[in-house]
Amino acid sequence: MMADRIIINDVGPRDGLQNQARVLSPSERLRLIRALIDAGLPAIEVGSFVSPRAVPAMANTEQVVAGLFAGVSADTAHFSAFVPNLRGYELARQAGLGAVNLAVAATDTMNRNNIRMSTAQAVAMAETVIAQGRADGIDAVPYIATAWACPYEGRVDPRVTLELAAGFFAAGASTVVFADTIGAANPAQVKSLLEAAVASFGTQPLACHFHDTRGFGVANAYVAVEAGIRRFDASIAGLGGCPFAPGATGNVATEDLVVLFSDMGFETGIDIPALVAASDLATELTGSVAGGRSLQWLRRQLAPRAD
Repeated sequence: MMADRIIINDVGPRDGLQNQARVLSPSERLRLIRALIDAGLPAIEVGSFVSPRAVPAMANTEQVVAGLFAGVSADTAHFSAFVPNLRGYELARQAGLGAVNLAVAATDTMNRNNIRMSTAQAVAMAETVIAQGRADGIDAVPYIATAWACPYEGRVDPRVTLELAAGFFAAGASTVVFADTIGAANPAQVKSLLEAAVASFGTQPLACHFHDTRGFGVANAYVAVEAGIRRFDASIAGLGGCPFAPGATGNVATEDLVVLFSDMGFETGIDIPALVAASDLATELTGSVAGGRSLQWLRRQLAPRAD
């Protein structure tokens, strides 16, 4: 019997790099993306179309996309970029991307700090982009940021997150991602929300995005898998951190999720030696991460054994 497949979307080149002390050049960002492609990542968030004044690390994303398309086949992996509004969407469309990601927080304060909109304005913007994407043949995926907890307003009522998801599906979204933006959710909370979400929407259109702020990222991913989720964001070497969300440290590391899912019998299609090389490159380029919690264990498994 074929193993159940899990899709990992590596967000390191965007979410991972946007808050690092060292700003990488477009060519360095391309090196990291190509390393992820070599490792067999089926989906990669390659950058964002935001103001370079607000997020200097994401300047010149159009150059990254152009260099990417010049060097790889369009069907090598599913490429996406984050866009904060319709203007960002248009830039992504002009760059030739077939998918964009949007963030609408579950709290008003986070929306105002992250994208300078109220929640009502953010929802309206997202629905406009989703509709335009459907007309253009571009998949616009809304993320519900602070789905469990907000750095400004604390715990989020699950009903708020579920109502936002229902609205996005009604607007035509193919997928909704629940994001634990500051890594404040615990497994019991993840289980409760996802069981309710699966009961309402099924498993196929749902995905999860976890941060490892308190070391719960892998545990939360395990609970999500048990709830039926099969699509996850992760960040190579555990890169991450939102500049507009106090307390948001690194995303759950791609290598840690690959180890978890592989040990559970799931298929990811990711090449472990190449993934370790990509993690090492992320460390080399940024100088600010040591890799996932499982990295040293992976190195021991890959080391030549004495006869």
